[in-house]
Amino acid sequence: MKKIDASRRMFLRHAGVMSTLGAAGAPLALNLSALGTAAAQTAGDYKAIVCIFLFGGNDSINMVLPTDTASFTNYTTLRSQAPDSIALLAPGTAVNAGAAAGSPARLGGVLPITPANAQGRSFALHPAMGALQTMFDTDRRLAILPNVGPLILPTSKTQYSQSSHRKPASLFSHNDQQNTWQAFLPEGATVGWGGRMGDLLASMNQRTVFTSITAGGNAVWLSGQDVRQYQVTNNGAIRLGTNASGQVYGSAAVGAAMERIVQTTRGGHVLEADLSAVSARSMQAESLLRNALKPASDPLFGTAPATGNYSATNDPKLRYTDPNNPGTTIANNLAQQLQIVARMIDASGNASIGAKRQVFFVSMGGFDTHDVQNGNHAQLMARLSHALRYFDDTLGAMGARDRVTTFTASDFGRTFTSNGDGTDHGWGAHHFVMGGAVRGGDLYGSFPVYGAKNTNNNNFDSSPDQLGNGSLLPTTSVDQLGATLGKWFGLSDTQLLDVFPNLANFSARDLGFMNPA
Repeated sequence: MKKIDASRRMFLRHAGVMSTLGAAGAPLALNLSALGTAAAQTAGDYKAIVCIFLFGGNDSINMVLPTDTASFTNYTTLRSQAPDSIALLAPGTAVNAGAAAGSPARLGGVLPITPANAQGRSFALHPAMGALQTMFDTDRRLAILPNVGPLILPTSKTQYSQSSHRKPASLFSHNDQQNTWQAFLPEGATVGWGGRMGDLLASMNQRTVFTSITAGGNAVWLSGQDVRQYQVTNNGAIRLGTNASGQVYGSAAVGAAMERIVQTTRGGHVLEADLSAVSARSMQAESLLRNALKPASDPLFGTAPATGNYSATNDPKLRYTDPNNPGTTIANNLAQQLQIVARMIDASGNASIGAKRQVFFVSMGGFDTHDVQNGNHAQLMARLSHALRYFDDTLGAMGARDRVTTFTASDFGRTFTSNGDGTDHGWGAHHFVMGGAVRGGDLYGSFPVYGAKNTNNNNFDSSPDQLGNGSLLPTTSVDQLGATLGKWFGLSDTQLLDVFPNLANFSARDLGFMNPA
């Protein structure tokens, strides 16, 4: 994979740090020094990209549905397998309050949407995604990218069957495809395309440590060749050693001593020097961020309690309605992650932070729905819909919608066929892109043909887009999705080709779902 050239300013800064450490420590120092402070370039705008990763492989076939007669007939036939049908019901079907919790009948019919270019078909969303129906049809800040997946080259069904045709390694494997989505290589990849975009634009930030941020756990997507991901919790920055009062074992003196010790270098050991420098930067970053963040209870982000301390789990803004038990609300961890992202975006303009380009990572688990899919997937769809609506509303209150673009990603899609009460691993999947700069209310890419299963096997000869068990053969690559985001983010055509290794193999390098920067 081609190495990305950092900006001249960043290179000179790194070289200066390396010179003080000696040639023997250069490789390690180069990586660790990237956590230091960058001299800010002139930049009059702020932009952020937020990745929502759906771990486990989202069944997007039940998230975005074609409802034209031929498609919906094949869908219903293939997903009505005993013992539990996972086929959702036609638009307009009334909710059956007496049906089993989580069943399609309890959810009611799928929710119609009206894409600007419907491709001669009709479409709908999962019944638990009413908020996104409004965002797509009315607000026009949500776009749908059908049948996206990792590809090296455009691939037809005939080419897929040829061993000589280049395909991503280890298809249908969770860990490998999570990494391939994030870094274009299977498990073991260390540099992701979000981090590589950060590499190229980090010099616009006053402090590079705040370029690449995760609220959803460690993610290779955020790791660059220079920038490294900075981890936060739902509550904010992670403190190193001391508590919020600067104490250890109840003593401020012990806390101060510990901080002094970890920042002190004895002798000339390169690793010790780097560790001390990183510790110092971590402490400094936490202090700066703690002072720059508005509280979670601020009306921009949450709901202040009438009495007592704020609790995110009890904040009504961060709770979604249980689709299986209407009238009951549940704390939404994804919304909590997006709350801290919103607070950090708000803090980006603080003089002590000074961020102009940031990439964020949040995540949800539970999407490996081999069984009990009906109720579980309804919960997941409701949670995702609520979190996206919360984030959009919050960005609107902040006046930041046009400067933040959010997209979904997942290991892979799932099979068109049912295994009885769930689905198995697939390949291509439908995804959302949301933001004020998004050309919403439309589909970007060709929606797949849903065919009928062959009577003697699980093949789908009637569809050019379906493989065995109805898995979708992607028609849009992750490189194309990422490059469209990257262009809006400020990358040049040359930089896009550096970041996205397969982009040169595709004629369409801008999918058109972003308004011009």
